[in-house]
Amino acid sequence: MTGVTLDRTVRAAGPRITAALAARFRSLDLAEDGLAEACVRAAESWPVQGIPRDPAAWLYRVAERWALDRLRHQRVTDSHPPPPPAPAPTVEEALADDARRIPDERLRLIFVCCHPALAPDVRAALTLRLVCGLSTAATAAAFLVPEATLAQRLVRAKRKIAQAGIPFAVPGPEAWPERLDAVLTTLDLLYTTAHAEAAATEQTRETAAEVLHLARLLTRLIPASADAHALAALVCYAEGRRPARVDGGGVMVPLSEQDPRLWLWPRITEGSGHLAHALALCPPGAPRGERVLRAVLHALWCGRESVDQPPPWPALLAVYDGLLAVRGDAVVRLNRAVVLAEVAGPDAALQAVEDLRPVLDRYQPYHAVRAALLHRLERWAEALAAYDAALALGPGAAERRWLERRREAAGCAPHHR
Repeated sequence: MTGVTLDRTVRAAGPRITAALAARFRSLDLAEDGLAEACVRAAESWPVQGIPRDPAAWLYRVAERWALDRLRHQRVTDSHPPPPPAPAPTVEEALADDARRIPDERLRLIFVCCHPALAPDVRAALTLRLVCGLSTAATAAAFLVPEATLAQRLVRAKRKIAQAGIPFAVPGPEAWPERLDAVLTTLDLLYTTAHAEAAATEQTRETAAEVLHLARLLTRLIPASADAHALAALVCYAEGRRPARVDGGGVMVPLSEQDPRLWLWPRITEGSGHLAHALALCPPGAPRGERVLRAVLHALWCGRESVDQPPPWPALLAVYDGLLAVRGDAVVRLNRAVVLAEVAGPDAALQAVEDLRPVLDRYQPYHAVRAALLHRLERWAEALAAYDAALALGPGAAERRWLERRREAAGCAPHHR
C-alpha cells in the first residue's frame, strides 16, 4: 500500500516538488537528486512509521533538508553559502498560490521552464523531463534523437540555467507570447508520447486527458492564438477517435479502416470548433502555420461518416504538401508517403520512404509503413524483412498484433507456399 501511495504521490506532485526545489536552490541536478533521496527514505520509513498526512509535503521537506546538508558538506565558497531555512511562504507555496495568472499548477510550471534564454527544443525537452516526468529515454524518443544526445542537451541546459542565474519564476501575461511556442511544443510532444500506442494504458489515458485540459485552458488564457486553438483541435480530434483504435481482439485498427460510428462525436465537434477559431485567427492570404495545417489534416480524417466512406486522399495530400513547406521533417514526409500511396500508387510512395531510411531507421513506424508498401507491391521477401524490422523495435501490444497478422499474410502469399 505504501508503495502505491508513494508512486501516486511522485506522479502527481513530483514535478511540482522538483520545480520548487529548483527555485529554492537554483540547481536542477540538486532538485532531482533531492527528490530521489526523499523517495528512497519514504520507501524505508513509511512502511514502519506509517504514511504521513501530507505525503507530498513530507517528500518536499525531506528533499529540502537533504539538499541543505549536501550543500554544507560541499563546503561551498562564501559567495555561495547554503541557503538559509526557507521563509514563509515557501517557494512551493508561492507557486501554488499564483493561480490568479495561470490557473493550473502544471501549466504554470511549464511556463516557468520555457524560459526564452534556452533554445526552443531544449526548453521543451527540459520541461518534458522536469515537469512532465518523462524519462530521458522517452523524451529522446519524442525528439527522435539518441538518448545520449538528449542527455547531453539536458546537462548543457542545466549548466546554462545555473551559470546565467535564470530564475524559476512564474511569468506575467506580458511574457506569455515569447514562451507560448515552447509551451505548445511541450504539450504537443507530451500528447504524442501518450498517443503513440493504440492500446492506451491508464497512465497514457491520464496524460492525454491532462494535455487536453491544458490545451483548452490555453485557448482561454490566450484566446487570440491560432496555434493554441489548433493544438486543442488536434487533441480533440485524436481523442475522439480513440475508441476505434483497437478492435475486439486487441489488434490495432489503421486510421483509414476505423469505424466512425465508434468515435466520440461530441469531442470531434469540439475539435471542429477550435479549428474554426484557429482558421479565423489566421491572417487573410498568409500561409497557415504548422499546427493549423495539422489540425486541418485531423479534420479531414474525421470527415468520414461510415466505414465504407474512403478518406479524402487528394485533399489530404494537398494539405501535406502545404505542411512540407513549413515543416519538412522526416516524420511529416513519412506520413505524407502513406497518403501518396493512395493517390499515386505504392511505387511512388516507396521511393519517398526509401529516401528517409538514414534518418528514420530506428523509428518503428517507418518500418511498418515500408513493410505495408512492399506488401502491396507483392515484394514478399522484402516485406517480411521489413515486418521483422518493425517488430524488432518493440511496438505496443496492439501494433505488434497487427504487424504479426500482416506478416503472416505476406508469408502465406502464393510465392511462399
